[in-house]
Amino acid sequence: MEKNDPIEEARRYVANAETVIQKANYDPEMKCYTDSKYVKAAGDYLWKGCLIALDAVLHVRNGKGRPSIEKYKEAAGKRDRTLLRYINLGYGTMHLVMGYDGNKQKKVCDAGFEAANDIIDHCAKLCPVPMRV
Repeated sequence: MEKNDPIEEARRYVANAETVIQKANYDPEMKCYTDSKYVKAAGDYLWKGCLIALDAVLHVRNGKGRPSIEKYKEAAGKRDRTLLRYINLGYGTMHLVMGYDGNKQKKVCDAGFEAANDIIDHCAKLCPVPMRV
């Protein structure tokens, strides 16, 4: 069930990513997860949650097709330089390193969760307050 508040919806994706990463079976001796499938899924959830929050602030989805990361970066650079820095860090960690590569290092995954929360929290500051009914 999709929520009306994009920030809350984005946080729901992060919560789903937390549930998924637990299935990756953490090995404390190696300080990494053992199953890249779940790391990839968690990275995808994190990045998709960030896109929901970014769309609420940057409004880059106009016309047909998906906007590229470059459009998000361009819009963020015009709107808020801090947000642009968060996007640059988060995109690489969540989408590329976790989502595509499935990097199983716990430090990397923790950085992905931190980056997602940074982006969503910053978008919450920039986003207009939703109407509650």
